[in-house]
Amino acid sequence: MKRTTMNAARDAQTNAAEAAAEKNSEKAAAAADAATRAARNCPAPHAPDIPEGLSLEEPRTDDGAALWRIARDSRVLDLNSSYSYLLWCRDHAGTSIVARDASGGPVGFITGYLRPEAPRTLLVWQVAVDHGQRGRGLAAAMLATLAGRAGRALGVNVIETTITPDNAASERLFTAFAARHGAPVEREVLFGADAFPESGHQPEVLYRIGPFASPDASPAHDNS
Repeated sequence: MKRTTMNAARDAQTNAAEAAAEKNSEKAAAAADAATRAARNCPAPHAPDIPEGLSLEEPRTDDGAALWRIARDSRVLDLNSSYSYLLWCRDHAGTSIVARDASGGPVGFITGYLRPEAPRTLLVWQVAVDHGQRGRGLAAAMLATLAGRAGRALGVNVIETTITPDNAASERLFTAFAARHGAPVEREVLFGADAFPESGHQPEVLYRIGPFASPDASPAHDNS
């Protein structure tokens, strides 16, 4: 009788434990289901609007001269040879973008490339906007559109760029992009001032943004 009572008590404890485990499993499943539904209903980051009257496209080889002039007139960017901009428009068009006005002429650009050792990382080389188009959010729209296109076509989920300490505008541009995506930003000095042959060059600080999820540019906004 005593043994039967003990067995019954043990069975009751086992049943209670199994019931508790099943209940916890149901709660976990319900929580996971709720999280999935919330993720599906969560809106994607909003891409900055393209300024009125402008379009964004992949650069063409014959844009190279205009990109060189825009970079020269910025008086901020390191000006590369005109030949390098022609080559960039030929060989890295898929990871670059140009803004055109109503006449079709370039008024802004971003050049970039995929890092060979990290093919899902887009290294943004230069960002430039013509003086007459500044203050309209064009740089942010170009960056968002380029990230969206590179994400869809090439699987890009990390963006890198280098910024000198005195370039507050570029820092705002890239940290705002990271904030829209909820993406982490890592900073480290990539090239110190002593790495450059000329005197007076500031250190280049590497900004690494990501990994981030869905790019925020809509295909409808990109004319590439």
